[in-house]
Amino acid sequence: MNVKVTQPSRWVVAWALAVGLVLTSVRTWAQTPTGTAADPALARLEREIARLARIAGGVVGVAALHLESGRRVALNGAERFPMASTYKVPIAVQVLTKVDRGELALDQMITLEPADLSPGSGTLSDLFRAPGVALSVRNLLELMLLISDNTATDVLLRVAGGAEAVTARLRELGIEGMRVDRPTKQVIADWMGVAGPPVRSLEHFRELARAVEPEHREAAAKRFDEDPRDTTTPEAMVALLEQIYRGRALKRETTELLLDILRRCRTGEARLKGLLPPGTEVAHKTGTIGGTTNDVGILTLPGDAGHVAIAVFVKSSDKDIPTRERAIAEIARAVHDFFVFHPAPAR
Repeated sequence: MNVKVTQPSRWVVAWALAVGLVLTSVRTWAQTPTGTAADPALARLEREIARLARIAGGVVGVAALHLESGRRVALNGAERFPMASTYKVPIAVQVLTKVDRGELALDQMITLEPADLSPGSGTLSDLFRAPGVALSVRNLLELMLLISDNTATDVLLRVAGGAEAVTARLRELGIEGMRVDRPTKQVIADWMGVAGPPVRSLEHFRELARAVEPEHREAAAKRFDEDPRDTTTPEAMVALLEQIYRGRALKRETTELLLDILRRCRTGEARLKGLLPPGTEVAHKTGTIGGTTNDVGILTLPGDAGHVAIAVFVKSSDKDIPTRERAIAEIARAVHDFFVFHPAPAR
């Protein structure tokens, strides 16, 4: 076969360069760790993140995006991790989307039913055992995000239209690699190996939990880390944080409300915030269950250095929680300092 060789047109060259730039951007989100030959400093940061991740034990996933320059790094960025309570961020987005659409009001009162009470973090399940309690949507949002209240979360998930509605909203935003499937009560039940009839009340749940044999609980915990339900990739979580920050997920007022609540988060002082300079503003949400320890959020860098959306996930770790938290804090500080002291080159 004879092939005629000609010089490529300028249009073909331009197209090839554009495709190359897109592919380079996609490769930047590759796994374990990303290759950044074009930016030796970013490559050093990725190696440092991989080194610090070993502190946590288990599997660590990291994604970080400098929101002003678009520079990003990742470690296991496309691997799925249990979200634990970080899944309360997409739930909040769906609730506030309904507010934006006029389908829900922040001051709308929601009555708590005995079946709504959930085990785990928070205070509602301990303080309100009797019927007759009602809270506004805004109060429930604050309880869910400030102190990670599981009862508030399950009530809001119901109000939001269920897990399917939350995942559907993520797809509307163009976010793949993240899914919401269950209320917190069911997440905890599956992690503990609680099976049987539907849970009628908090006491019923506790009775079922006490009946689980230790070996069954251990097996359930191992299955939990491989369960695709209620998982995300670090990249997908950072994509959601970026959509929130840029005002693409919600209207201006609801965006500001969500970020304000996340800035006041009371959990995880030793995680993303643990080693950052005093006074660093962090809008974040934590998550913890079994061998999983997470923190995701937006860091505000000093001066005009910009902002970083960051997600750090740890799964299948046999280290204690303080050790995992130390790894998250070290990674966050490394990312923070890099983007402070390595500004994007002038274009």
